[in-house]
Amino acid sequence: MDHTSLSPLAMFLNAGPVGKLVMALLLAASVWTWVLIVEGLVAVRRIGKATQSARAGGSLDVLEPIAEAGREAYALHLADETIGEKRERVAEYMSRTAREFLTQAEGGLPNLAVISSVAPFIGLFGTVWGIMTSFAGIAQSQDTSLAVVAPGIAEALAATAYGLAAAIPASIGYNRIGSSFARLGQEVAHYIEDEALHMTSGGGPRAKQQKEAA
Repeated sequence: MDHTSLSPLAMFLNAGPVGKLVMALLLAASVWTWVLIVEGLVAVRRIGKATQSARAGGSLDVLEPIAEAGREAYALHLADETIGEKRERVAEYMSRTAREFLTQAEGGLPNLAVISSVAPFIGLFGTVWGIMTSFAGIAQSQDTSLAVVAPGIAEALAATAYGLAAAIPASIGYNRIGSSFARLGQEVAHYIEDEALHMTSGGGPRAKQQKEAA
């Protein structure tokens, strides 16, 4: 087996129809994984910067829907409502919107979990199929030489490699981005507490005032 046969493309081209299908699925999963990882990292960075800016009294950017929920809650006037009760209501409105916002921002994060779980099994199927191909070749030729066994074994190992290439980045991306979103959730919660306190302590809806001033 020459050195070029060790390249992913050569292993794909030398595989049988089933092996090619398995590798194509895993290659698509690998590409999709990196797209989801990039999207997740961009979302984490943008929300993180917006949260820091909002807590510092700057631009809201993507957090505007959360601030708008607070303004709507602040605008409601209920009879016999204490300042503490109003503060809780404002925080509740903002928190509800924040949960929806962060869930939407997570986007393909659950898909990364699926890929990290399923890709190894798809690769394992390709591995088993490649080994079965080798045994079929031995039975057909009545020969156990490397020339007979090697193609099936190479296909099996290639399927394993393709599966790991999709699963490992997906697993790392899922855990890393997931922990980042958990941290962002805490930061957004702190922003909501600060904003609700500011609104109900005589400061009014600060975000709305900044937007109008801009």
